[in-house]
Amino acid sequence: MSSLVTYKYIRKNPDIMTYIKKADEALAAQGYTEHSFAHVEKAAATAGMILTELGYDERDIELAKIAAILHDIGNVINRIDHAQSGAVMAFRLLDNLSMPADEIATIISAIGNHDESTAQPINAIAAALIIADKTDVRRSRVRNRDFKTFDIHDRVNYAVTKSKLYFSDNKDKLILDLNIDTEISSVMEYFEIFLDRMLLCKRSAEFFKVKFCMKINGSDIL
Repeated sequence: MSSLVTYKYIRKNPDIMTYIKKADEALAAQGYTEHSFAHVEKAAATAGMILTELGYDERDIELAKIAAILHDIGNVINRIDHAQSGAVMAFRLLDNLSMPADEIATIISAIGNHDESTAQPINAIAAALIIADKTDVRRSRVRNRDFKTFDIHDRVNYAVTKSKLYFSDNKDKLILDLNIDTEISSVMEYFEIFLDRMLLCKRSAEFFKVKFCMKINGSDIL
């Protein structure tokens, strides 16, 4: 059964956009970094890029982008278990749009498996979403404008002056290339908060039989 539900349609659905906006507002009230449209749209673009580069078909790419734009809506309920609550919300939203059950199942499995505390790259959509989500580290995600009150998450994200994810020429490596201003945050601090996420990216890349690599300030780290 084919589906008429597209990423473009989801992106223009006012109810879904409201859930994304309100979820980010809930996180802002708790002091978390930005999880709004900039984050979910970047995650969608990155997940789409990964599957495109690896030769997946157009519908799989579309499903990955839909999963990515919906992946954080569960934060509107609570940050705790937001992947699981977001999957349930996505099921209801997509079912109401008459999306086929097999596509809904793929999307909600990816959403329900994206948070590092319980994440598993159980399918290509989930693996692409995990990598896309966990590699979105950038200065513009920091909401706090008072440098004196930065916590470690603020410092690390703010210190990242360049972030690029790309494949090697023969597609056997997926490389996260970062520039970190070590006057703001040390490389050690980056791994203090992101080590579990980077190891999860490594496992997710292995799903595709690709090696996940990191460069920081021009040096190979992983």
